[in-house]
Amino acid sequence: MARRRKGRDISGWVIIDKPAGPTSTAVVNKVRWAFEARKAGHAGTLDPTATGLLAVALGEATKTIPYVTDALKAYRFTIRFGQATNTDDAEGEVIATSDLRPTDAEITAALPGFSGDIQQVPPKFSAVKVDGERAYALARDDEDFDLSARALFVESLELVARPDPDHAELEMVCGKGGYVRSIARDLGEALGCHAHVTVLRRIWSGPFDTEDALDWDTLEAQARTPELDAHLRPLEDGLTDLPCLPCSAEGAVRLRNGNPGLVLSATDVEYGDTAWAAWRGKPVAIGIYRAGELHPARVFNLPDED
Repeated sequence: MARRRKGRDISGWVIIDKPAGPTSTAVVNKVRWAFEARKAGHAGTLDPTATGLLAVALGEATKTIPYVTDALKAYRFTIRFGQATNTDDAEGEVIATSDLRPTDAEITAALPGFSGDIQQVPPKFSAVKVDGERAYALARDDEDFDLSARALFVESLELVARPDPDHAELEMVCGKGGYVRSIARDLGEALGCHAHVTVLRRIWSGPFDTEDALDWDTLEAQARTPELDAHLRPLEDGLTDLPCLPCSAEGAVRLRNGNPGLVLSATDVEYGDTAWAAWRGKPVAIGIYRAGELHPARVFNLPDED
């Protein structure tokens, strides 16, 4: 019999304003330890040097991670013109230089080429797998390899500041799987001057925003104290982009057993839509809506309230 992981049976979201330095996995482990939770995961990796929003799910909320990961997210970042690096950020080795500096008008004119449905090649120093190996491991060993382009949806990419000729600050809203470092690299190439990222911050992701995030110092100061629970957000906060369908007590029982359950349809829900069912306001299951029933894909095992 597998050993049961020790910890509190606690479920919900913890929205962290990640500082530069720790990996996303390290942040998750810190949050799990601080809340004494049995299980934790995150919705979207941030590079160690990046800051900003990292949404950490505890307990049953980990079942909603895909719905937050698939949502749009926004980044504000600074790029440095005139230098290309092997990592596409300031941590890497400079591999090419240029004296050319683009004007604001030239930058603005180039940005539409990076909006909409685009193809993007990930940085070689990334977690993409190549024949079972992480690309960054191969790159560190100076292996010669190529990465295939991947589809990315970019809703918007705007120039928001130009502090000096060497730097530009941009803001991007994109879908799942985007690499800001690749945007900077490719923009530099399009402008004929090379570029890399120097500062990167995620400002929101799906339903979560850094304005409501828990800062690192508070997490450490309140770790393993009752005060920290005030920063735990409900599981259903990760489902705000999906319609909620109330169900009956009988429907809740059926859904919790993995069977289709009757739900009250909303006016904006159509056959085949993904939705979640609630009984007395608490999530019961996520699934596909079909003709008055929800067919569950994920079932929540939350304690009943009196």
